[in-house]
Amino acid sequence: QVQLVESGGGAVQAGGSLRLSCAASGGASNSRVMGWFRQAPGKEREFVAAISWTWSGRSTYYADSVKGRFTISRDNAKNTVYLQMNTLKPEDTAIYYCAAAWVRRTVVDQSDGSEYDYWGQGTQVTVSS
Repeated sequence: QVQLVESGGGAVQAGGSLRLSCAASGGASNSRVMGWFRQAPGKEREFVAAISWTWSGRSTYYADSVKGRFTISRDNAKNTVYLQMNTLKPEDTAIYYCAAAWVRRTVVDQSDGSEYDYWGQGTQVTVSS
């Protein structure tokens, strides 16, 4: 059963923009915490951004390296999370993965990949200088 499907990756020049989408289905569509991670060749997977929501509202979290350039958002009606990436740099080149936490999990650290239960297949982002 497909849970998370990413799209929107591609190749751009430095300074350009891309918007990644992550469509959730099945159990992942009920998640209250979703995030984006990335993995560059030869490097470990790293946190990019996350969004959580409760009855009191939404919260967003960003890695220092993308603050001010990337924006995470969610369209609940479409069960889709977006990552708007602006002012892209060559060091942003990586495979980007969408992740979602099980609806009953209490996520303590949104930047910790082990807190997420569902993962997409990834989408490649390449930024040339």
